Amino acid sequence: MGRMKRLLHYKTYEIGPEAPWVTFVHGAGGSSSTWFKQIREFRKKHNVLLVDLRGHGKSERGRWKKGDTFLDVAKDVVDVLDKLKIEQTHVIGMSLGTIVAQTIADNYPERVSSLILGGAIIRFDIRTKFLIAVGNATKLFIPYMLLYKIFAYIIMPRKQHEESRLAFVNQAKKMCQKEFIKWFSLTRLINPYLDRLQASTTDIPTLFIMGDEDYLFIPPIEEVVRQNEGFEFIKIKNSGHVCNIDQPEKFNQLSINYISKIEHRKAAIQIG
Repeated sequence: MGRMKRLLHYKTYEIGPEAPWVTFVHGAGGSSSTWFKQIREFRKKHNVLLVDLRGHGKSERGRWKKGDTFLDVAKDVVDVLDKLKIEQTHVIGMSLGTIVAQTIADNYPERVSSLILGGAIIRFDIRTKFLIAVGNATKLFIPYMLLYKIFAYIIMPRKQHEESRLAFVNQAKKMCQKEFIKWFSLTRLINPYLDRLQASTTDIPTLFIMGDEDYLFIPPIEEVVRQNEGFEFIKIKNSGHVCNIDQPEKFNQLSINYISKIEHRKAAIQIG
């Protein structure tokens, strides 16, 4: 018999059974600690679940099996929901974590009350495809931290993005080359996978929150929001890719207001 997979490392802040759950999913190279500017505000009226994705933070290394995809990464998070008996949760994702969040919504729609996708990645354009191709070609012999720093500078280039950039680079140091390569390999699947994902999660209320300086990833989101009435999109001024760190107060306010709106809507349906 194989060794049983341990649950992801997680932390909860609970205020009571009536409060809605909010699950935070960080990006590649990050950890649950990248949500430090959200916790105090969210735990006032919500039960909060923070997870470290496989190979990140305090979660164990070496979970990958040949052929694992975003679905396996999403299933890790759902296993934690099952353990905690969380039937439904709002899911807030950041950067590559938005793909994990959408994968949970796609495969376990009954578990997701809404999606809030910050710094969302829903398609790679020609520039990001080129970066990924270079990364995939060199990932085995260039130290992963060098690659990661280059990517962080390209995605978050400005002086005001420095705190976000440092937060992710410092968290990424806790990964190892092998884990980084596994995560990086998933990027090759992204474009065709995400096209299908956007079409299949349209029934779940979704808010995209993007920094107005997140130049690589905004155009495809504008397009997808135009095509789907159930999707909302708000840009935060003076913010880059990691908008929850660049402009935390605005990010928190927009997210909490959206969750409140969805909860009111759910309550009205139940009464009706």
